Amino acid sequence: MLENKNIFIKKKILIYGLGKSGFSSYKFLKNKNTLNIFDDNKILNQNSDIKKKLIKYNDIRNKDFDYIILSPGININNCLLKKYLFRNLKKIRTDLDIFYSLYNKNKNITITGTNGKSTTVQILYEILKKQKFDVRLVGNIGNPILLEKKITKNTLFVIEASSYQLEYSKFFKSNFGAILNITPDHLERHKTLKKYIEAKFKLIENQTSKDFAFLNIQDLHIKKTLKKKNIHSKVIKVNPKIDLKFLKKINNRYFLTDGNKENLAFVIEILKKFNINKKIFIKTLKKFHGLKYRQQIIYKSKKFTIINDSKATSFSSSISLLKSLSNVYWIVGGLAKKGDKFFLSKNNCKTFKVYIFGKDRKFFHNKLKKYMIAQSFKKLEPLLRKVFLDIKNEKNDEDQIILFSPAAASFDNFKNFEERGKYFNNTVKKLINAK
Repeated sequence: MLENKNIFIKKKILIYGLGKSGFSSYKFLKNKNTLNIFDDNKILNQNSDIKKKLIKYNDIRNKDFDYIILSPGININNCLLKKYLFRNLKKIRTDLDIFYSLYNKNKNITITGTNGKSTTVQILYEILKKQKFDVRLVGNIGNPILLEKKITKNTLFVIEASSYQLEYSKFFKSNFGAILNITPDHLERHKTLKKYIEAKFKLIENQTSKDFAFLNIQDLHIKKTLKKKNIHSKVIKVNPKIDLKFLKKINNRYFLTDGNKENLAFVIEILKKFNINKKIFIKTLKKFHGLKYRQQIIYKSKKFTIINDSKATSFSSSISLLKSLSNVYWIVGGLAKKGDKFFLSKNNCKTFKVYIFGKDRKFFHNKLKKYMIAQSFKKLEPLLRKVFLDIKNEKNDEDQIILFSPAAASFDNFKNFEERGKYFNNTVKKLINAK
């Protein structure tokens, strides 16, 4: 729980990690505290003020800090200050803690889960904005929470929270907290599934009887963990299935996949707690086209449809879409997730072909070859050329789906999933125009 309001004033603070989150913490705290900054990597493009705040590795142990603001990108188990952090766990805080210490009177809707977080917060944001709420979309979606300006008592925050952000938060609390789903992910950092689940459940552990926890009742990990927890908030059990009549009413094919039905189910349940105009609600859903590189339809012809789902970095995130498709040319590959498992049946995959690229193509080939025809390529462009050729030669009148859903991290060839998604789009465009 919150110690005191405005606790981050006149304190000696170490900011560890100067990515987006760390930089926003620095800007927010710099005028009212004594700050030092440290990063495992060389900090580029540093201004003169930041240069003055930088502290050397050997000087940190001689400093007595009140708080350590840990950036989400810092893995405490594998960083230069590992020993120091473990000695000072009680001093670690996050940008979520800083935010809540000052804005705990403002309501927030916070979404976590393995898959669907960004899409869910985006839908919530768009509907609430159309309803004239002073709403801010922040967090893991790419907008640091501490950079928001002109905040009033009526400002409502919609927050995407990752396990990395929640893991070391101490007193951040959500009025409306949702855990969409849990499948094994980020185990290279959390080490065990249990620790990953614990990080997710941090979202609702500080809630009070005035708050609401929205939980997927069909998720086995959530159901099992909930039985062990002493949750003080009002638990809303969300059924991820959507009424068919409602789906027909919004008439948006984006919500036909299992994953997006699940996202929509949470949106519906959460917005029951707000005064929402039904006509505006329906209209917004009809026009929702999704986010870039998240199940994004980038091309459609009589012969085939191309979907860019570069955001999918594990089997589970790809499977949520695969389950609703047939005649799929599935493009997969990159850096495989530790302990990742493919759990569709051969029958589910009988109309699938998989095309594999990237560093861990041997891993993916061994995992998938028994389920579907598998081909491997070093690079993405020759892979795509082969996909187009195979479709051209295919004697099938049904719509073919080219699905770019890598089920892997991008760091073997790209900075992030956005760069990977952009490269895919540009390559597809080039090949189509060359016809």
